[in-house]
Amino acid sequence: MLCTCKQYLKVLRGAVLLLMAFVFQSVHASGMTPDTTIVLVKVADGEGSINITNTHPSAALLYTSLANITEDKETLLVVTPPIMRVEPGQKQLVRFIVQARTPITTQRLKRVTFDGIPQKNNDGKSTVTMNVRQNLPVIIHPEGLALKNDPWVLLKWTRTGNTLNVSNDSPYVVRLTKQLTLLPGKTAAELPNNYILAGQSLSVKLPDNTPASVESVQFTPASLYGFAVNAFSAPLN
Repeated sequence: MLCTCKQYLKVLRGAVLLLMAFVFQSVHASGMTPDTTIVLVKVADGEGSINITNTHPSAALLYTSLANITEDKETLLVVTPPIMRVEPGQKQLVRFIVQARTPITTQRLKRVTFDGIPQKNNDGKSTVTMNVRQNLPVIIHPEGLALKNDPWVLLKWTRTGNTLNVSNDSPYVVRLTKQLTLLPGKTAAELPNNYILAGQSLSVKLPDNTPASVESVQFTPASLYGFAVNAFSAPLN
């Protein structure tokens, strides 16, 4: 008796799943899990650090790599150790040493990635390993500057025609969502980045139908340690 199309597809699906199970005996998700969502480096201490936990069931190599953002290419930190074997369930302390050629007078922003490369499986089984990369911001905090938990209150927002301008005249890096809402009217706008550097000014093109009556800009900032806080509304001058 001939199989129906539905029966044929069911048999074919089962064969594909069986083949995948044969070829890929096991699938593991590996990752290096940081203790915090941001790295804070205080220049006064000369360094900062973070603990990374190997959540993979086997030993893995932890690769740590620093990266500059587009607006700031200056090398200010050295990471140690850049490569380290970490046993399963164990923590590894990664240090960020300040090595700036000139004095750091404002907060600076960098990025760091943590990659975990598991050791090869020698039991003869084919294994697919999924490496989870962690990419975190690094805030370098200058000596003599007080820590501020809400630097976004220092931003200055202005409007010229259909252009929205924001200026950060403070020495702090402000991290926030790209999405903006102009009130009243709930007109949507978007920043080019999810941060505004110390001393930086940005301009955003507003929709043509943005009402002239808007009075404030609403956004969601991030705290110093990377936690999202309640939406904040800043006056629009």
